[in-house]
Amino acid sequence: MAKYDFDLFVIGAGSGGVRAARLAAQAGKKVAVAEESRPGGTCVVRGCVPKKFLVYGADYGDAIKKAAGYGWSVDNIKFDWPKLRDAIQSEVSRLSGIYSGIMDKNGVTHFKERAEFKDAHTLVLKNSGKEITAHTILIAVGGRPWSPDLPGVEHTITSDEAFLLGKLPEKMLIVGGGYIASEFAGIFAGLGVKVTQNYRGNALLRGFDEDVRSKVAEVQDLNGITLKFGSSPKEIKKTEGGYIVTMDDGTKIGTDLVMMATGRKPHTVGLGLDNAGVKTDDNGAVIVDKYSQSSVKNIYAVGDVTNRVNLTPVAIREGAAFVDTFVHGNKTAYDHSNIASAVFTRPPVGTVGVGEGEARKAGRDIHVYTTSFNPMANALSGSKQRVFMKIITEGDNEKVIGVHMVGDEAGEIIQGIGIAVKAGLTKAQFDETCAVHPTIAEELVTMKTKQPNKVVTKD
Repeated sequence: MAKYDFDLFVIGAGSGGVRAARLAAQAGKKVAVAEESRPGGTCVVRGCVPKKFLVYGADYGDAIKKAAGYGWSVDNIKFDWPKLRDAIQSEVSRLSGIYSGIMDKNGVTHFKERAEFKDAHTLVLKNSGKEITAHTILIAVGGRPWSPDLPGVEHTITSDEAFLLGKLPEKMLIVGGGYIASEFAGIFAGLGVKVTQNYRGNALLRGFDEDVRSKVAEVQDLNGITLKFGSSPKEIKKTEGGYIVTMDDGTKIGTDLVMMATGRKPHTVGLGLDNAGVKTDDNGAVIVDKYSQSSVKNIYAVGDVTNRVNLTPVAIREGAAFVDTFVHGNKTAYDHSNIASAVFTRPPVGTVGVGEGEARKAGRDIHVYTTSFNPMANALSGSKQRVFMKIITEGDNEKVIGVHMVGDEAGEIIQGIGIAVKAGLTKAQFDETCAVHPTIAEELVTMKTKQPNKVVTKD
């Protein structure tokens, strides 16, 4: 066998890449990682971690207002954006340092520069020009925000820049209807910004259960967010006081800041994949089999760069499965079915399994249970945000194949429910479980009335 500089070279020091590098190094492999930004990847540096801190920040402000109903004096409320922004970045730096420490402690060589393919076994480090060879290469570069090409798009920001604003705007337009757009709309509205969320479709969160999509629109409206559906920006012009955004339906929106949250794409442009013979799809995602192996035998890919299930915990599991396959010779494919996830709107969404529309279109024999109620905490706080829950079962034994929730603590609740759905439990087993009272979650084991069949519309 040809001699290489490293047994394994990982491009990208995000959650999936670092997990794979650590496990491979612990198993005795000589491992290197190249990262052009800070270790930690999208999640730690510019994604779910700093975003969740912003959600907490918005929620604390809301909690202060709600506290008045519980007897607390809440006069003279002030919010200091730079203090929150800088505190979050300090924590991001600390966490990024932990990722660096993980690599150092496990003997992983860390190149703090971009790596690109020269051929299937050779990488070029762009800053130093050094060439590195490796027996096996793992692509774990993640994704990056994508914005449409339209006049004035250079005046906009993406989620990457949203964490670092010098000051909060008075008015903000957020373009997009996915989870990133919906989350940031809730965040900035909660921090006192007048937010308009624009989406070209007719409902937010495409791909989610239809009832969830409807309830999230209600959530946004109650948070003071103006929703504008059925149009897209055509042109953005800078003015003396801000921006004028002309929509393709002829309307104009004046705003202080425009954020594009119109999607993400795998970060493969300029990576030199053609030099190595690695095939990608039309979106730039590395095409892999169930073992994360690309079209080239010694090159693998995990995480968002493969555009399978773009979640940090999934990238970590894929990285671990890759090591089982590559190091231990135990071909392991991570099971991507029934992955629980959350959308941190305010209140959040929790979901696992299939949605009603998806199940009906597939011709599955399903039963649907729903409930909507005012949570106990709101009786005194005055909040109008309700809780919505939905259980979807299949067949005569009513195996639970989908659970969806919009409401307080949905992310925490769905983690436990995800275990039950993954294990294939039935509605009867849910019903046999004693409720924890008084809680929001108890409603998941007390729903009894089946809902009538309905026609599910397509976005």
